[in-house]
This record gives sequence, structure tokens and C-alpha cells, in this order.
Amino acid sequence: MTEFTLIYPSKEYECKVNDYIEEFLKYKSEINGTGGFNRYDNYDEWLQKVKGDLELQSIFEDRVPASTYFFVRKSDDRIIGMINIRHRLNEFLLKEGGHIGYSVRPTERNNGYATLMLRLGLQKCRELNLEKVLVTCDKINIASAKVIQKNNGILENEIFSKIFSEVIQRYWIYL
Repeated sequence: MTEFTLIYPSKEYECKVNDYIEEFLKYKSEINGTGGFNRYDNYDEWLQKVKGDLELQSIFEDRVPASTYFFVRKSDDRIIGMINIRHRLNEFLLKEGGHIGYSVRPTERNNGYATLMLRLGLQKCRELNLEKVLVTCDKINIASAKVIQKNNGILENEIFSKIFSEVIQRYWIYL
């Protein structure tokens, strides 16, 4: 069986993450869980931002500490997904964003990878001493809801997001 791991971003993955992002653009697919990669001009700027997300003194007041990881298939060292774990919740994250955001590259979907990646991400949450984790998804994203449910997510409620103009489902996972 193929093995997977979560890897903290480094310079050596620059070409692989650019390939990952290009695939999303090619398929016109929404990108989540990348620690804001699409908001930076280049990989080095993003890498500095990801490192800064762990340094409390450099985080803006409306942000929270976060860890971003590549979900990598060991056999070919390919980035299959990305996951962003927020170490705590602010008002927005409690309502809509949750502790975790993730994505799987379009050509690797429907293989159970998101379920495994979230399971590994929840282990990182345990290491952060979180007792429960909020994971949200758009109501129309049935695949993501199933991933959350397979990881013992319990639906608390649905809310309408004025920011995203969509209904968001809010799931709690007790660790």
C-alpha cells in the first residue's frame, strides 16, 4: 500500500507546489488549505508567510497561528494535497472558517486521499493539544462533507455566509 506523509513546506518543494497550483488553474478548480498561496507573487514570499504564521509576534491582530503542510505520496514524492491547520479560532474562524482547510489536486480526487489527509491533520491537532476541531465546508460540497463525516465530524449547524454567499456546514470533531 502506498504511504503518505504531511511535510512542512521547504524550498525543495517549490517546483512541485507550482505544479500543484497550475493543475488547479488548468481545471478551474477552487484552491483551499494552501495558507494563502494564491495571494503571493512567488514561492519565497509565501514560504516566509508560512514560517511567519508560527511566530506569534509577526501575526497580524486579526489572524491566528497556523501550520501548512503538503500531503505527499512517498512513492513519487508528489504533492497530492495541502492542509492548513489554525491553532485556535478567532470570531470569523469560529463562525465560518474552522480550524482546518484542505484541498486535493483535481487529478487525484475520489481516491480517499482527503479522508486520509484530514486524519493526519487531526493528529497534528492532537499534538497542539486541541480537544475539539471545527471543520467547515460549503453545503454543496458533498465530497468534503463525507470526508469530514468519515473523520467523525458531527454537524452542529448550517449558516449562510454573507462573505461567500453560500450555506456553510459546521462540523465538530472531538479528539
